[in-house]
Parts: sequence; structure tokens; C-alpha cells
Amino acid sequence: MMIDKRGEVSERDAGGDFLLVDKPLDWTSFDVVAKIRNAYNAAGLQRKVGHCGTLDPRATGLLILATGKKTKQISGLEALDKVYEGVIKLGVMTESHDTETPEQSSSSVSHLLAEDIRSAAVSLEGKQMQKPPMHSAVWHKGKRLYELARKGEQVPERKSREITVNHFDILAVELPFVRFRLDVSKGAYIRVLAHDLGKRLGVGGYLYSLRRVSIGAFGIADAKSVSDIVESIKKQDNRTAE
Repeated sequence: MMIDKRGEVSERDAGGDFLLVDKPLDWTSFDVVAKIRNAYNAAGLQRKVGHCGTLDPRATGLLILATGKKTKQISGLEALDKVYEGVIKLGVMTESHDTETPEQSSSSVSHLLAEDIRSAAVSLEGKQMQKPPMHSAVWHKGKRLYELARKGEQVPERKSREITVNHFDILAVELPFVRFRLDVSKGAYIRVLAHDLGKRLGVGGYLYSLRRVSIGAFGIADAKSVSDIVESIKKQDNRTAE
């Protein structure tokens, strides 16, 4: 099974291929995988399905699914650089660094200039060590960090990882909101970079919205909605099953 340049599912290769999905808001990456896997099962097609790089529930945009034999190539796609666009709200923080938890610690942003914000963003470019946030899917002693965070627990010894911020561009400033575009390496948490930007500016900040627009050479323009892909799967003949 393959996907053409328009993101349409075809039957040319029963060995599987990559599906470009525009992940909806509030869906987990695992929700998308389950939906597509169930669609294959309902169509009488046996397909392994996995995703190539998690998107948080509060983020939308490009999620690549690997099906069939292509699941063996997931690690290669996960290693590709990614580009995101979104909005950071300055002057307030949240425990999760995004909209999952309530705002706290309000500060004035009236003194900030656009050039100050752009300079702070540029200062975050390059290689750096980043500690995963507590509200993340990283495993710790058999549990996801976000499971512990939701119980009010903290894991100070979270292991930092090296990431690279290739470009941190500020597209527009309408305080307290800042629209940005980020080109980053594998493993970078955009929520943490939003928090770091607010910290460098001395006012705090959190990730207000986020959309992934590309993974390597794969772009959101070629992605399809979950419902469109499900409909394409329904049209397949189950005689193509492996």
C-alpha cells in the first residue's frame, strides 16, 4: 500500500508505505494509529501501523504513519529534522509549558520590544542540552512522566538530551502573543523552548498553540485528514492483504 503525492492511499504495494496525516487537536498520536489500524481491520486488511515521531495532544499538523513492512523504517524518519509554527504567550507561565495546565505567575510585557524578542530567540539557536518536561511521554521506572506529573509528582533527575535548534524565527509580535517558526532536530520539545524564551526575556512564557508543518522532505501540504484516509482504506479490496 502506497500514498501518492496528494496523500491518497493506493494499492500498488501491499508491503506498506507512509501515510501523511494532519493530526487533529486533542488527539494523541496513539489515537491516530489506533483509528487507522482499526480501519484496516474493518476492511479485512492486516497491517502493522506505527507513527514516526510523537505529536502532543495540544499540537496539530504533520504526523507520519508507517504501515506494513515500512514500519521497519520508522527510526530513520524519527531522526529527521522537523519544522513547527505556533504561538507563544509571554508574561505568564504554566506548569506543563503549554495549555494543558492553568496559567500562573503573571508579569508585565509592555516594556518588551520586537527586537528584544527576536534577539532572545536567536540566542536559543544551536546545539544545547534540553531536559524533557514532566508533562511528556518519556518513560521513568515503567511510567510515563506525564502520568507522574498529573499526580503532582516530580522527577528532578530527568536525563537531558542534546538537541539542535537550526532556526528560531519570530514571524510576528502582537504582545502578549508571539508567532514563531522553529526548525529543530529530533527530540526537541517546543514547549521547553517556549518556556526558555520567556525566561530569557524575564517575563515567562508558554506554548499557546503549535502546528508541525514538515518532517524532512515531507510537508503538511501533502497530508490528509484522518477521515479522508479512513475512507481511502475502506475503498481498498481486501484481496490485496498480505
